[in-house]
Amino acid sequence: MLTHAEAVALFDRRRTAWLQEDPGAYLACWAEDMTFVSPLHDPPLVGRAAYARLVEQSALHVRPLRFDVRHVAVAGDVVLAEWTITVVARESGAPHTWDGMSRAQYRDGLITHWREYWNPAELARVAPAAEGG
Repeated sequence: MLTHAEAVALFDRRRTAWLQEDPGAYLACWAEDMTFVSPLHDPPLVGRAAYARLVEQSALHVRPLRFDVRHVAVAGDVVLAEWTITVVARESGAPHTWDGMSRAQYRDGLITHWREYWNPAELARVAPAAEGG
């Protein structure tokens, strides 16, 4: 069972790696057998290698600017977070912000399951591959 402080630290580790555009540190937050679910992925992505391809594609289109976490709740090994992300489109330089929530399940300090909730129309205005924050 994660404490609130442990959950915040694990979430912040991922958030910081994403903001620093450090794919090695970012992907090191995920278990090899992880699953990623978002409004754009049905069926879900399974495995860190599949998720790494999404992260690489996203990085081609946008660069992270902000990742503000407003609320974090913990239930056993599950962390729920409400957040706002801002990215900048690499081609146009235009910033874009959207709100979302995530449900992360952890095992041994690594994310095994991640599910995001956000409005796909919000993200479509930025770039087709902007998610993966």
